[in-house]
Amino acid sequence: MLVAFILFLVIVGSIVFHFWTPWWWTEVASNWGNIDDTIILTFWVTGAVFVAVCLFMSYCVWRFRYKEDRRADYEPESPRLEWFLTILTTIGVCALLAPGLIVWNKYVTVPEDAVDIEVMGQQWYWNYRLPGPDGKLGLTDLRNITEDNPFGMNLDDPNGLDDILIEADDLHILLGQSVKVNLRSIDVLHDFYVPQFRAKMDMVPGTVTYYWFTPTRTGDFEILCMEYCGTGHYAMKGRVLVDNEEDYKEWLSEQINFEEYMASLNKTELIQLALNNKETD
Repeated sequence: MLVAFILFLVIVGSIVFHFWTPWWWTEVASNWGNIDDTIILTFWVTGAVFVAVCLFMSYCVWRFRYKEDRRADYEPESPRLEWFLTILTTIGVCALLAPGLIVWNKYVTVPEDAVDIEVMGQQWYWNYRLPGPDGKLGLTDLRNITEDNPFGMNLDDPNGLDDILIEADDLHILLGQSVKVNLRSIDVLHDFYVPQFRAKMDMVPGTVTYYWFTPTRTGDFEILCMEYCGTGHYAMKGRVLVDNEEDYKEWLSEQINFEEYMASLNKTELIQLALNNKETD
């Protein structure tokens, strides 16, 4: 009887803690509030199962408690119970998966007006690349990465000359502008995550992953790496700032593009090669 009562208290305590917990999500700052809705639905489904199973356990502990004059009945199978559990489990799995698949489809279906940006992760900091006035990101290649070309820019692609390069600094984005985040890693697995945006994705060396979002309020938000990437993983943080149009333009005017970066390194011959390619195109 005592064990059954303790199990019942565990159920009540779990439910109370869920609703009164001091730990909850940060305020959402993008268009992905429906991810919260999907997680809450998961809480309801799994919570209902948790309560049902624990109540059943409490009932069994109480109902079939030890008595000297009681004998156990051996029942190896119950087709009726198996069918009931199979149907109930199927409904529960569908309730968990269906909304997630719908949200995931939206998550990777990028709108046409989205602006491409690139996030490059490496042990243990973030680099960013934004398109210049032409609105296009130039091609890159891991084999091109050197001390003088940390982004691996392809000099045969003239579209990269006006790309804005941001090394180990804050990323700024424009309020209300949809952004496609192109993710690549140059060493190990990383994961680009901004909690307030409800947006995250693994970064796999040798490939480009992506997702999109639209920031819905200005602010200063922390970037975290959510994939263990080595001894400095804990320190792989950054900041993304959502600006209004005036502040964003002011910040953008202070950045340098790839052409200016190469000029600062006295790589005039490489710049001329890229310019010739651009004229040829």
